[in-house]
Amino acid sequence: MRRILAVHFGMNFPLRIIVLLALLAPPVMAAAADAPASFAAGPLTFTRPGEWIWVAQTSPMRKAELKVESADKKQAAEVVFFHFGAGQGGGVQANVERWYGQFAEGRDKINARSENKTVNGIKITYVFAEGTYLSGPPFGQKVPMKDHALVGAIVEDPGGSVFVKMTGPKELTKSAEPAFRKMVESARK
Repeated sequence: MRRILAVHFGMNFPLRIIVLLALLAPPVMAAAADAPASFAAGPLTFTRPGEWIWVAQTSPMRKAELKVESADKKQAAEVVFFHFGAGQGGGVQANVERWYGQFAEGRDKINARSENKTVNGIKITYVFAEGTYLSGPPFGQKVPMKDHALVGAIVEDPGGSVFVKMTGPKELTKSAEPAFRKMVESARK
């Protein structure tokens, strides 16, 4: 097969592919950063903070992904939206406990707290934790990330809750919390 491709496209076929991908990357990245400010995650629509960067979806489970960068662009936090459908994804308290369990330290050592709020008739549970965050897929290898924080929100809806989670370096995540709250509280049907 390789020989057929080499004959048909020339010996530099792999190089041509790399050059083509490199040329396409900047427009794709620019389009991601310029994505619409409002977006849907499940039954709800949210407004993205203007300085937060839209990220291409990396998994069908993730309904939206954003990146928050520090002013010097040396650090970044990830914001992910999940929606599994009506009656799916587990209850509020089970998810709060699961998020606390994503830290290496025990709950009593991660400044764990939660807060309930109702905005425009929508129930929201905020979740906070900081310490060594165990990054990775649910059943895969975990990478310990020291001095990280989680700011999460469970936005309840009869069509299924929307789970929003921001994780990243502690100081960046804490400084982005007001914008995170504003975005979560922008939820509309």
